Amino acid sequence: MAEEQYAHPGICLFTVLFKFSALVFYILCSIFIQSFVIQFVVTVFLIALDFWTVKNVSGRILVGLRWWNEVDEQGQSVWHFESLDQQTLETLNKKDAWLFWWTLYLTPMVWVALGIVAVIKFNFDYLLVVGVAIILNAANIVGFTKCRKDAKKQIQQFAASTLTSRMSNTIQSAFMSSV
Repeated sequence: MAEEQYAHPGICLFTVLFKFSALVFYILCSIFIQSFVIQFVVTVFLIALDFWTVKNVSGRILVGLRWWNEVDEQGQSVWHFESLDQQTLETLNKKDAWLFWWTLYLTPMVWVALGIVAVIKFNFDYLLVVGVAIILNAANIVGFTKCRKDAKKQIQQFAASTLTSRMSNTIQSAFMSSV
């Protein structure tokens, strides 16, 4: 039996590349370059590329989920979730989904560790970079976790309504045939 390959290797590459490049640049820049401004600007740019790629491309293609948040006219935050239908979700590549979810949850843990290192080294300025990274990664975690839960809820509601409809039709048919 052949090992399952990535269905979307390019998207998987960029999903990991932006996360990895932001982390590597942050670490290497703090070792070799003393300019906080350069480190801040480039690292935050890479973090933003990662956030956008995961939210708008990787999530949609690798796991079939999409989320966004907007503020309505009353100033309330409104979350919107989209997911592929259950049949299509089941056909998604397991290896792609595994990479997506693991990198989604693992990356903020690495940033938290880097934040701890910044505190230990008394580099409090660098906590700003770490904070941006954690906030954007957390937004994706919250968005995709809620989206996955919403998709499961929709599937359960569809299954329940289908079952109820079939049972109703069966009971109605049985009642009509006995009359």
